[in-house]
Amino acid sequence: MICIDWGTTSFRAFRLGKDGTIRDRRANTRGILNVPDARFSDTLRDEIGPWLALGESRVVLSGMIGSRQGWKEAPYLPCPATPADIATALTDIDFDWAQVKLVPGLSGRDPSGVAEVMRGEETQVIGVPSLMAEGGLACLPGTHSKWVTVTPGRIAHFTTHMTGEVYAALRGHTILGRTIRDGAPNGAAFESGVRRSGDPGGLLHHIFGVRAEALAGHLAEHDAGAYLSGILIGHEVRSGLTGASGTVVHVIGAPDLTQLYASAIAACGGFAERHDGEAAAHGLAAIGARAAWL
Repeated sequence: MICIDWGTTSFRAFRLGKDGTIRDRRANTRGILNVPDARFSDTLRDEIGPWLALGESRVVLSGMIGSRQGWKEAPYLPCPATPADIATALTDIDFDWAQVKLVPGLSGRDPSGVAEVMRGEETQVIGVPSLMAEGGLACLPGTHSKWVTVTPGRIAHFTTHMTGEVYAALRGHTILGRTIRDGAPNGAAFESGVRRSGDPGGLLHHIFGVRAEALAGHLAEHDAGAYLSGILIGHEVRSGLTGASGTVVHVIGAPDLTQLYASAIAACGGFAERHDGEAAAHGLAAIGARAAWL
């Protein structure tokens, strides 16, 4: 089986054996926004053609490839949802060289009743067997971070935090960017930002303090980016841990990002268990194994 996490800016493909082990992989920047003229079929053939030539005939896709901007829009499946529920809601994609099925993504509402949606992260959650079996809390950091509550066997609900996108916008399109200089990662500055997120005043006050501290000479400009990151991630983590102090959080994603979040979670009273981004491949395989194939 071929499992593909096809996002906005990245493309990750995994060729899995019958025992579920990853036998081969591909990763590049051919996300949906980087596919000229929406030529998704041609792109997929280019990327996995050698695997198809070896006899692979089943492909499962997840991520923004199933959005309105992707290959074909797949309707969201409402939470709570089990892997079997997701498998029965797959959308078929016309592709001449293999059977291709698209994961729907999930929808829900936050505690105030406001709509929530995600595409792709659900496969990563399903790809952590201990989390799915026992239930718990997961954090999937990124452009739009997700905090997901799992009850045994199903994804119950989730919330979204635009932490990564807000960080990029603040650095690139506000006056804060003029006081931030590139530099080596500074763990102490990041940790200081996380601590700041627990002070009175709120997020908007705290982020202006990045500029004010730099102007006052209390914060080096090459440390300001790490300090800002700590403030934003700290606010996200404190929100995600509301009512769950002391909880184990399954942090799923790229190692450098999960390390930052693990540090912030520990500082905010939680405990982090890190999992790599290959959980998406295992989650897709679990969904694909339950699908109805020709």
